[in-house]
Amino acid sequence: MPNPSWNELIANLPNPHLLQTVEWARVKQAGGWRPIFLLWNTSGWLEWEANEALPADPPQAACLLLIRPVFPALGRLSPSLAYAPKGPNLDWANLELRRLALADLAEIARANNALFLKIDPDILIATGEPDSPEYVPNPAWEAIERDLLDGGFRPSAEQIQFRNSVLLDLSPSPAEILERARQKTRYNIRLAERKGVTVRVGGAMDTDLLYRMYTETALRDGFIIRDREYYRLVWEQFSGRSAALIAEVDGEAVAAVYLFHFAGVAYYLYGMSRDAHREKMPNSLLQYRAALWAKEQGCSIYDLWGAPDVFDESDRMWGVYKFKRGFGGSVRHTPGAYDLPINKSGAWLYARLMPRVMNGARWLARRRAEHGLD
Repeated sequence: MPNPSWNELIANLPNPHLLQTVEWARVKQAGGWRPIFLLWNTSGWLEWEANEALPADPPQAACLLLIRPVFPALGRLSPSLAYAPKGPNLDWANLELRRLALADLAEIARANNALFLKIDPDILIATGEPDSPEYVPNPAWEAIERDLLDGGFRPSAEQIQFRNSVLLDLSPSPAEILERARQKTRYNIRLAERKGVTVRVGGAMDTDLLYRMYTETALRDGFIIRDREYYRLVWEQFSGRSAALIAEVDGEAVAAVYLFHFAGVAYYLYGMSRDAHREKMPNSLLQYRAALWAKEQGCSIYDLWGAPDVFDESDRMWGVYKFKRGFGGSVRHTPGAYDLPINKSGAWLYARLMPRVMNGARWLARRRAEHGLD
């Protein structure tokens, strides 16, 4: 697997993302995915192997491509899944480069017996909340989308990451970041401080505490989480670019966030809370302190990770979004996942069977979580 200089390489391309890093590849590899690290320069594409020197010709594009067999026991005979999380990383306005990279990715997926290729490119569609004066579409997206559709890609029925998010500008001073928040959010931050909520940076000894709190949150709010070892691996791999912030009242942990940073952006991937002391607004203070932590790491953006697909109260993310927008951030819209069928009959069958498999997996995950809290 490539050394950390892969991270330095992708950080200098137009759309670097945490989910394209070496650390994320290691996490996914432990879960049965095989990472392939791809570069494009004027000579075409190449696969970058561990400890290889970078090519003299500077890369213009890169992609972490993940391959996983559908039936692991069959080895290379098994059909596989091919997924580029938040990739490929390139200048999407470059017509020739994007067509070349997409065509090459399709061929590489085909060579790995993939049923389909799923990409999740971090392309800007628009900024701002729809139907508001702040909404600004990206005029380049229309041509990019036409290229995707002409190339056989279709919007995926199975979204892996959030399409939209809320980004907070960290360039102002800490006091200005607070003042940019909405009045109610500022009030709640100050209320938490008056009511004795404190925030500390967690350590290795807090791993079990954090997982138990995350399990309680998942059971209460109805989402599925992975087993304890998965998060232990994530926290271990990203130990140099992550932190857990824990909000406490009288020494009792009541809420926490786990933060990551890469290429000047901090990401809020995991959040958890308990019902105790919610009236003291610990989450408001926690997110404000998270923004300050991100600024201390040299980040210019704090990605609050997740906003609605539909911006009204019918969307399941609406309540979470109302909380996040209180900090004065801007909505960033991306296209989400697109699929390119390669084995069309196999992809069709997989798309129909997979929801049933996932429903069963969610049921088992919930039962394990409930058992873990007994």
